[in-house]
Amino acid sequence: MKHKIDLNCDLGESYGTFKVGNDEKVMPYITSANVACGLHAGDPTTISKTITLAKKHGVAVGAHPSYPDILGFGRREVQMTPEEVWNYTLYQVSALQGFAQAAGLRLQHVKPHGALYNVAAERKDVAKPIIEAIKALDSRLIVFASPGSALASEADKRNMKVAHEFFADRAYNPDGTLVSRKQPNAIIETPVKVVKRAIKAVMDETVLACNGEIVKLGKVHTICVHGDNPAAVKLAIALRKNLVKEGIEVKPVASFL
Repeated sequence: MKHKIDLNCDLGESYGTFKVGNDEKVMPYITSANVACGLHAGDPTTISKTITLAKKHGVAVGAHPSYPDILGFGRREVQMTPEEVWNYTLYQVSALQGFAQAAGLRLQHVKPHGALYNVAAERKDVAKPIIEAIKALDSRLIVFASPGSALASEADKRNMKVAHEFFADRAYNPDGTLVSRKQPNAIIETPVKVVKRAIKAVMDETVLACNGEIVKLGKVHTICVHGDNPAAVKLAIALRKNLVKEGIEVKPVASFL
């Protein structure tokens, strides 16, 4: 059976006159865009422009909610009650849903950003309200989560569709978590290496950890490239070209999950 994979990227992270990434050059090569909701990056005008750009290129749109942490780009944990996590998730996803609807699109997925994603991967008390908020808004939304994470588990419990995600441009620890960005070599910018890792993740369902151990991922549905990675454009182009070359069909995750 032919392998199918979604290629996603975190986009819409510019804010006012502050520009992050190169959305215009990345968008033609991906199939799903995770659009910042304004609490770690992005603003209403950027959201609107990003969705319009995604529609132009036939790219599926998802919400990328985060902790309220513009200063730290959403990469710092914020102490919040489950009720606050629910409220902040609902607030951000519904904002993206509104912009998507106005553009004649339906929101495809939700992928928590940064620290919220990492904490929800480990803690049920954070993962549960995120999933409950998403389901309350639209039970058809697909949840992007790491294989074996608490976020994936909580989504499964509530019969929500889960797209297991692989990070092509991030190093992995032996336990399957991501190497901290504070550590050297945590971010991978070499296209050849990123492509090799991605193909192995799809075909063999494994990745080499930072210590050389083999990490079993299980079935992967979507591959991420970070829009703020300086090499994002080169990586997106290389991934799309070489995945197709390997006979892997690259398309929005909703079309096959």
